[in-house]
Amino acid sequence: MTDNYFVETIFYYLGKDLIKEILTISDIKTFPLGTVIVREGQYIKVIPIVLSGLVKVSTQVEEKELLLYYIKPEQSCIMSFSSCLKNEKSKICAITEEESKILLIPADRIVNWVVEFPTINKLFYQQYDLRYSELIDTINHLLYYKLDKRLLDYLTEKINVTRKNPLKISHKEIAAELGTAREVVSRLVKKLEKQNILKQHHDSIELFLAQ
Repeated sequence: MTDNYFVETIFYYLGKDLIKEILTISDIKTFPLGTVIVREGQYIKVIPIVLSGLVKVSTQVEEKELLLYYIKPEQSCIMSFSSCLKNEKSKICAITEEESKILLIPADRIVNWVVEFPTINKLFYQQYDLRYSELIDTINHLLYYKLDKRLLDYLTEKINVTRKNPLKISHKEIAAELGTAREVVSRLVKKLEKQNILKQHHDSIELFLAQ
């Protein structure tokens, strides 16, 4: 299946005219692991739509990285879309978590398309709804769950989106994305290991409950 045919098939609801415009002026590129797609503090130049792979979206809070969400295949970055419409500097950083094929739509065309091709709003309304639901879940976790439950849920979600178990990740990375200290994560990982919920390897964590 060609990239163009894939885009036409997945995003058929946007209409043939808009899809033709997108494919004409956009690029489809494959990026290796660890590539920054959108930088925090800069004006948005492209709106990414992930075709394959995985992209992590995060922001800086008091010099700490805070995980916001992952962009999975057939999804886009709603924060980039919002900054584009408002002509504001990006409040997030988007970086590939694995090799990813991404459709890059020039941001300067989006504002006109919202008027000219209203169907494009369907794509971003879906993203708003998805991220809002995730936000509610995150708030519930913060209010009602202890950190060990949040850590377990975090590892489960990470394994689900990356499809890797054991998961190659450091305690420092986990702490940054959960907004806590590395020492706290290390203590909780040891606790969960004693409960036979996970196994800590040299440079990875294996979760026994992940399916």
